[in-house]
Amino acid sequence: MSSSSSTDKEKLSTEIVTAEYVAPSPSVDHNKVLRKLDLRLMPSACILYLFYGLDLANIANAEVAGMGTDLHFTGVQFNLCVALTLSGLMPGVTYYLCAWYPKFAQAKRMGLMFSGVSLAGGFGGLLAYIIQDKMHGLGGLAGWSWIFLCEGLMTVVFAIILFFCMYDYPENATFLTDAERAWLLETLKLDSAAGSKEFKREFIVQAIREPKAYLFALLFFLISIPAASFATFLPTIINGMGFSSTNAQILTIPPNIAGCIFTLCASYLSDKRQFRGPFILALCPVAILGYALLLATRTLAAQYIGSVLVLGGIIPCIAMQLSWTGGNFAGELKRAVVIGMVLGFGNLGGQVSGSRALQVDGWLTTPGTRCLPSRIIASFIYRLQDSPRYTLGHTVCIASLCVFHVMSAVTIVILHMLNKKKIAQCERDGLTLADEDAFAELGDRSPLYRYTL
Repeated sequence: MSSSSSTDKEKLSTEIVTAEYVAPSPSVDHNKVLRKLDLRLMPSACILYLFYGLDLANIANAEVAGMGTDLHFTGVQFNLCVALTLSGLMPGVTYYLCAWYPKFAQAKRMGLMFSGVSLAGGFGGLLAYIIQDKMHGLGGLAGWSWIFLCEGLMTVVFAIILFFCMYDYPENATFLTDAERAWLLETLKLDSAAGSKEFKREFIVQAIREPKAYLFALLFFLISIPAASFATFLPTIINGMGFSSTNAQILTIPPNIAGCIFTLCASYLSDKRQFRGPFILALCPVAILGYALLLATRTLAAQYIGSVLVLGGIIPCIAMQLSWTGGNFAGELKRAVVIGMVLGFGNLGGQVSGSRALQVDGWLTTPGTRCLPSRIIASFIYRLQDSPRYTLGHTVCIASLCVFHVMSAVTIVILHMLNKKKIAQCERDGLTLADEDAFAELGDRSPLYRYTL
């Protein structure tokens, strides 16, 4: 056996295969390649996601400011407007980053992108309040109209600009040298065990029949319930502590900033250690502790610290979950379908946004979900009659996080066992990286593919 084959087999017998150790040319500095990707890709992704968060918030803010009354909305008309704003950006951008970045670099970028939603949640309501207060009546327009004109117009302008600026696939990355592009393509190929990039119906079927897809969908469903509900009702929860409505809006900023900082730190360490699940296991109890403080204490300081801990634990878990999902399915079409399935199912638990709560028939609910009380759980667990303690809402979130924590541990064990079986098969059949093209149609089920724990 050649020394090259021996090296390949040695790599395949490890739990995690990362691209850092397989650069085709010693002249390629992979850190320089990633910096180039960051400069060309991340500003666009972060801007899109930031304005996505603002747009989710501004339609709710506009409703509070009187949009529904002025436009004479009836039935589910407003619900339909909101539904059209949740549609495809989150799965699309998640897939986009997974198509460009190797596994070992995905969590940091996903965390950076997702932290934009946290910032939008913290400043969206404040920005809308300022616009409504200062511009109401200007030009004969109501304040809610200016919310859309100022925030919505910025989104439209940036979307048009980014359409011409964003790069599509690594194969067309003209900003990379030939050697750098070769390294990136080879690295991505190794990450997916040479998973096919063709558009075939069988890959869609593979995604639908993939048990792991439903496991990750369940995880995202469970974390979406506390993530969406707490982000939505945070101003109401803080208001229930005894702060005025205006101060409650302002006091949502520190918890959201804490979530942003926790997310950036956790995602950096996750990429450095090449683990996703263990960081979720470490962060989830932080959020549970925060809810426990909200439930069990009555002092203002302890409750407010609890709100900070909740977002400090939940938001990085969401970012970890997205990168964990995107990095464990190979074959571009299969990965795209799975990401859509996972995020779509997660929306049944709640919509991760910065929307504000409305009072409807004695309930606190989110605009756009009043016609779906049996499906959108997060919108109906914080009830007006539970103010100011909101025992039901906090208890449901704790229960969801506990199940999420347990299922994350189960997922780690399952992925570890699957990796061990693949390693054993490679050793038994003498498979090396040179055989990866023979299993291209199998995607992540290839014996040469390694799941990220």
